[in-house]
Amino acid sequence: MVGVVCYFVAVHAIGFYKDNCMNNQNRAIVKTTCGELEGVLEDNLYVFKGVPYAAPPIGALRWLPPQPFQPWQGVRAAKSYGPIAPQNAMALPGISEKPEPQSEGCLFLNVFTPGLDNARRPVMVWIHGGAFCMGSGSMQMYSTGTLAADGNIVLVTINYRLGVLGFLNLRELTKGRIPSTGNEGLQDQILALRWVKENIEAFGGDPDNVTVFGESAGAMSVGCLLTLPGARGLFHKAILESPVGEMARPLDMSVEIAREFLRTVEVRADDIPAIRSLPLDRMLRAQQIVAAKMGQGGAPVIPVADGVVMPSLPLTSLEAGRGLKVPTLVGSNLEEDKLFSMMTPKVYGIDEEGLRKAAAKFVVERDAEKLIETYRNAKASRGESVTPFEIYSALSTDVMFRKTAIRVAEAQCRHAAGGYNYLFCWKSPAAGGRLGACHALEVGFVFGNYDASFGGSGPEAEKLSKEMQDAWTSFARTGNPSGKSLGEWPQYSNGRAVMIFDKTSRVKEAPYEQERRVWESLEVLEYSNMP
Repeated sequence: MVGVVCYFVAVHAIGFYKDNCMNNQNRAIVKTTCGELEGVLEDNLYVFKGVPYAAPPIGALRWLPPQPFQPWQGVRAAKSYGPIAPQNAMALPGISEKPEPQSEGCLFLNVFTPGLDNARRPVMVWIHGGAFCMGSGSMQMYSTGTLAADGNIVLVTINYRLGVLGFLNLRELTKGRIPSTGNEGLQDQILALRWVKENIEAFGGDPDNVTVFGESAGAMSVGCLLTLPGARGLFHKAILESPVGEMARPLDMSVEIAREFLRTVEVRADDIPAIRSLPLDRMLRAQQIVAAKMGQGGAPVIPVADGVVMPSLPLTSLEAGRGLKVPTLVGSNLEEDKLFSMMTPKVYGIDEEGLRKAAAKFVVERDAEKLIETYRNAKASRGESVTPFEIYSALSTDVMFRKTAIRVAEAQCRHAAGGYNYLFCWKSPAAGGRLGACHALEVGFVFGNYDASFGGSGPEAEKLSKEMQDAWTSFARTGNPSGKSLGEWPQYSNGRAVMIFDKTSRVKEAPYEQERRVWESLEVLEYSNMP
C-alpha cells in the first residue's frame, strides 16, 4: 500500500514538475530598460500589450515633449491594451471598431513576435491613421499576428497623442509659457522608436533593421519622421500608404487654428492656468467646432513646420534632399475620395458647374476647364464613367493623395536610397460597389485581417493579401519589395514603374499618365492639397 501511495506521489510530482517547466517555457517574460514584462502566448506568437514607452503626459506634462517612463520593480503584466488617446467618435463606412478606454495617459505600444530569441528579425513599427484626431495602435484591424507570423518579423504598434493634445501649437500665442510646437504627437512617435531601438532585441528583433510604416495620418507621420532631426538613426526604411498633401501645415496656419481654438473655449492666450486646466471634454468639443469653422474637414490639427522640431514642410525637405537617405515604398488607392463621399452624399449630385467650382479650388480659375477636360478625356479613353461625380472624385483623390505619393517616390529616387510606388486598384464590395478602391481599403490586406463586407473575400482576396504582405515584409527585410508572390518590382525611377495591386497584380509603366502630367502644366493653388 505504501508502495502504491509512493508511486502515485512520484507520478504526480513528476507531472507537476513537467507542467511547471512547460509553463515556465511558455511564459512570455522579457527584460527591458525599465523592468521585466510578462506578455502572453497567442497562436504561436508572443504578444505584449500596453507597454508604456513614456511617462503619462498629464498634469504639468500636458503639451510638453514626452518624458521617459520610470523603471518598476518586479514583473509588470503586459497582457491587455493600454488606454487610447482621447478622441471624438467618428463613424467611417466599412470601418467599425469597439470602443476602447481613453485617457491622456495613452503612451503605450504593443509587440507581436514569433520568438523571444536572438534571431534579430526585421522590425516593423506601425503608426496608425485617423486624421491625427482618432484611432489607436490597438484597433482590431491591426491587432492580428498574421503579418508578424507569416512574415517572420517583429511587429510594433503604437499610440501617440492626438488632436489638440498632440498637435496644437500654443508656443506663439502664449509667448512660450506653454511651449507646445504642435509636434508633440510626432515626438511621442520618436520616443517610441527610441524604445524600440533600446529594447527590441530582447523580443527577437533587429534594432538595426527597423521599418516605419503607416497609413493616411500615419503615412504623413512617416513623411514627417523622414525629415525630423530627432528621428535620425531610429529607423532604416519607410512605407507610406496614402500620405496626404504637404504632410504638415505652415506655422502661420497653425497659429490661426490655435487662436480659433482659444476663442472657442473662451480662454485668453495670456491666461496660462486656465489653458492648462481645460477639461478634456471641453477641448474635444472645441476641436470639432474649430475643424468646421476653419474648413479643415476631419483634420483640425496636424503636424507643424515650426522651424524647431520640424525645420520645413516635409515635401519641401524631401525634394531638396534634406530627408533621411532610406529606401522608401509609397503609394495610394485609385479612388481614395470615395470613402469621404459616403459621408457627404450631396457630392453624388454634383453638376458641371459644381465640378468647375471644385476644380477652381485646386488650380487658378483659368486652368480649371483644362484640368477637367484632361481627366474627362483620359477616363473616356479607358472606357470609364465621365460623370461630374466621377471626375470630381478622381481630381480630389489625385490632388490630395496620388500627387503626394508620386512626389515622395520621385524625391527618394533622386536623393535617397531609392523609391518604390504602388497604386491599389482592388474595389470594395461595400455599398453596392460605390466605395470603389477607396481610402484605407488596403490596410486590412496588408495586415491579413480584411473584413469580408468591406474588403471582399475568396481566393482572389486571399491572393492579394498574400502579395501585399510578402512585398511589405520583403521590403522590411531587404529594402526591396520584390519577391516570389509578385516577381520583380522595379524602382519608380525606371520608367515610372508602378505596382498595380488588383485581382491580377502587375507592374505598369506610367499608369494614368495624362492625369499626372497635366498638373505640371497648371498653376496649382498654394496649399490646395493641404488636409
